[in-house]
Amino acid sequence: MRLLLNWLINAGALWLTTRLVPGITVRGTGALFLAALVIGLVNAIVKPILVFLTFPITIVTLGLFYLVLNGLLFYLAAAITPGFGLRGFGAAFLGALVMSVVGLVLHALVPGD
Repeated sequence: MRLLLNWLINAGALWLTTRLVPGITVRGTGALFLAALVIGLVNAIVKPILVFLTFPITIVTLGLFYLVLNGLLFYLAAAITPGFGLRGFGAAFLGALVMSVVGLVLHALVPGD
């Protein structure tokens, strides 16, 4: 049940991100839910590996490279999801940042276990 709730919260965060950040498009609700699923899978599977591999760069840049990594993963999710498009890395970077903040706020509003 909690997994489904997290998926819906991420879909809501992605929907709000598409409204706030120019250059991010999602065609239809099916593509929105699929994109939220792909973003969740990319963050669960690929992100831990890349965070480990890029740890030295993250240390040298005082953590700022982590933001770039989030943008790259957001861009990857858009590249493999039909109906989810980005207009450049700037939109991916800003979209990942906005989606993280919106998702954090939405998760805080939902009572946990």
